Amino acid sequence: MYLYEKMKNMETFITIAVFDYIHEIEILKHRLDQEGLQYFFENEIMSSFAPMYSTALGGIQLKIHPNDYSSVKTILQEMKYDNNLKIV
Repeated sequence: MYLYEKMKNMETFITIAVFDYIHEIEILKHRLDQEGLQYFFENEIMSSFAPMYSTALGGIQLKIHPNDYSSVKTILQEMKYDNNLKIV
């Protein structure tokens, strides 16, 4: 019963961002976990073992609970503009 309730709750989640590659979400996952936010990445598993399907599936979609919208939006903005991580 618990799994059913959890799955039903996930139906209300909204897409806030879409990523093309699996490596783009790794640091974001840690940040969202650190804040204790509810989320999941749709198409994450398929994109991890068949990256060429990512675009066909609509990308890796970050789904969040609507109550966490402002918190997640802030985290995404911080990671986009205030990021000291540079790919060399």
